[in-house]
Amino acid sequence: MLAALAGVLDGSGTPFAPVPSDPAAATRVHDAAKPDEPVEDGCAVVLTTSGSSGEPKGVLLSREALIASATATHDRLGGPGQWLLPMKPYFVGGLQILTRSLVAGTTPVPLGDSFTAAARQMTGVRRYTAMVPTQLARYLETDLDALRSFDAIIIGGASTPEPLKVKAAEAGVNAIPAYGMTETGSGCVYAGVPLDGTSIDLDDGRILIKGSTLFDGYRLRPELTAEVLRDGWFRTQDRGELVDGRLRVIGRVDDVVISGGVNVTLTTVQARLLEHPKLADAVVLGVPDTEWGARVVAFVVGEPTRDELRDWVSQTLPRTWAPRDVVQLQALPMLASGKVDRQRLLEGMR
Repeated sequence: MLAALAGVLDGSGTPFAPVPSDPAAATRVHDAAKPDEPVEDGCAVVLTTSGSSGEPKGVLLSREALIASATATHDRLGGPGQWLLPMKPYFVGGLQILTRSLVAGTTPVPLGDSFTAAARQMTGVRRYTAMVPTQLARYLETDLDALRSFDAIIIGGASTPEPLKVKAAEAGVNAIPAYGMTETGSGCVYAGVPLDGTSIDLDDGRILIKGSTLFDGYRLRPELTAEVLRDGWFRTQDRGELVDGRLRVIGRVDDVVISGGVNVTLTTVQARLLEHPKLADAVVLGVPDTEWGARVVAFVVGEPTRDELRDWVSQTLPRTWAPRDVVQLQALPMLASGKVDRQRLLEGMR
């Protein structure tokens, strides 16, 4: 894949769609990327969205967008460096680690069986990596010294819980939360501040993004492209606000459900649950319900009971926001992208 990426970046190669080894994931990529159809002009790579909240889509990224993202990242971090690759390269977070390595002229180091062992292979003057919050939480427990050895660790792919940010900072780990997605060529807002070349705006709370890292459209989906790309702005599915000039992501547009006639912001309930000292992880979803319209359900990893968690939420939020059901799991099901497999959780409730 590194050779194929190098080819499209220098203009000598042909557009490609990274294909995972997992058969189910490969099928999703095939269906979204449609490799048997001619590739749209200007496309270098077709990446597939994770599909954590719906149908995966093929995203068209140009060489200019990929390079712009890598260059802006290095500029923000203090200069080019060597990257460790702990994520799958067929999603944008992993692929952009390879792009940054090629732009920097350094050799990426694959994760292998041990994060610490991989970190010891790093020879660059500046050392970087990127990972999802779940990985950061795990490595804080098992590979703390290795984490501390990096100049910067970009955290993306999912929202970073506030307790995890605090824990990393107190441990001396330079973890930088990033906001972005496949359509923006990976993270384009670091710690609430857009990268150079990126602009953000809000439209009734919805986050809008413009800049050099944006995608060109969805693969063979002009009608869907027209819905989200308007006058150079990408209309995301996320809500946010500006606090002291920094973007704070509140949640997805569809993260507000009506339960028993009450508007409930699921991400706010989830954030409160994650503050519980005996919960390792949690996600809150709205499950269709004939009586309530939507039933607020918390899927948690930890020991607290339903009543304990309802009381915990009610200490700071309206009692009507407390989850009606709590499903205790050994671990949350994850997609290869590092995001929670929400569709699998919802299917389990039917």
